[in-house]
Amino acid sequence: MRTLNRLAALALLAAAAATTASAQAPIKIGFLGTFSGPIGPLGQDNYDGFMLAVEQRGGKLGSVPVQVLKEDDQFKPDVGLQIAQKFIEKELVPIIAGVIGSNVMMAVHRPITEKQVFLIGSNAGPSAIAGAQCSPYQFIVSWQNDGHAEAAGKFATDKGYRRMVLIAPNYQAGKDVLLGFKRGYKGEVLDEMAPGLSQPDFSAELAQIAAAKPDAVYAFFPGATAVNFIRQYQQAGLAKTIPLQTSAMLDATTLPALKDSALGMVGTHFWAPDTDNPTSRAFVEAFEKKYGRIPSMFAAEGYDAALLLDVAIGKVKGRVTDKPAFMAALKAGNPNSVRGVLEFGNNNFPIQDWHAFQVAKDAKGRVSLKTIATPLKHSQDPYHQLCAMK
Repeated sequence: MRTLNRLAALALLAAAAATTASAQAPIKIGFLGTFSGPIGPLGQDNYDGFMLAVEQRGGKLGSVPVQVLKEDDQFKPDVGLQIAQKFIEKELVPIIAGVIGSNVMMAVHRPITEKQVFLIGSNAGPSAIAGAQCSPYQFIVSWQNDGHAEAAGKFATDKGYRRMVLIAPNYQAGKDVLLGFKRGYKGEVLDEMAPGLSQPDFSAELAQIAAAKPDAVYAFFPGATAVNFIRQYQQAGLAKTIPLQTSAMLDATTLPALKDSALGMVGTHFWAPDTDNPTSRAFVEAFEKKYGRIPSMFAAEGYDAALLLDVAIGKVKGRVTDKPAFMAALKAGNPNSVRGVLEFGNNNFPIQDWHAFQVAKDAKGRVSLKTIATPLKHSQDPYHQLCAMK
């Protein structure tokens, strides 16, 4: 009898240990980002912001351990697709986060969401997935591509620019921003230019701009290409006579290279380091302390993605396999976002304010961004009307 009791006790202990181990098994999160090439700094900042939130919570989100698997898509759709398939089929991840390029997002979105894997996008927001191709398994924490451009168009109208030239690279995000700008702008568009995504020389386009003599120019270029374009714009002497208005080009990933030459330039987006709410202030302080640099909006997006997962995973007590419950928890958003409140529309894209920022020195004498206006408030992208979700 004693032997039986002893064996029973051992069995109970083993079962309890197995249950504890199971409860503490980390949730795998695939982080699909761009970490090489001219877009690499954007992906690194996005990842660093995400991991800062994870590390602040002792390697946990929602009080549950997480294992973040980092992969570089090289800004190539085919590479991104291969990584997404690896995450889903080999690593069996329930969540994929990140995705910097809209070209990559368009390649991986359907393969991820059709497998009922949750996609927590922390940068790219192409119009197609905000509209007819939306999915209940997507939660885009950052923004829809058109939004910052629409705000730029509204700001240009408010500034009184009546004749403008627009330029953006020929890929999904570039096409989206040109549409967005024209939606917000009430003046005359003299010309629209769409150079190649990897084009290094803009002398032909700059000559066309000079000949058109617009009131101002609107430009969007990602990563190192933004620095290249702005420098060539300045070297051509255009910055002295034709104001350059941008969106998603002036932040902590480009200003260290541009330095004082960018002072006075204007850009639009949803967040900057001077955003004044408790979550944002704490994020900026922690990021600077850990990484020794000012965070960019890409870092803020990554941090916000992790904050959303922290809240949602906590609500379901780590049971992300309960997909309806986890979906509802994500849909509820986050009242403590770096932007203030993260609120999702019916297409699971944010409804948010868009601000105008001017490059200026901060309190420490560093080149940074200063909020000067809010062209759009509580703005929702127009594509949500094409999304079947309620």
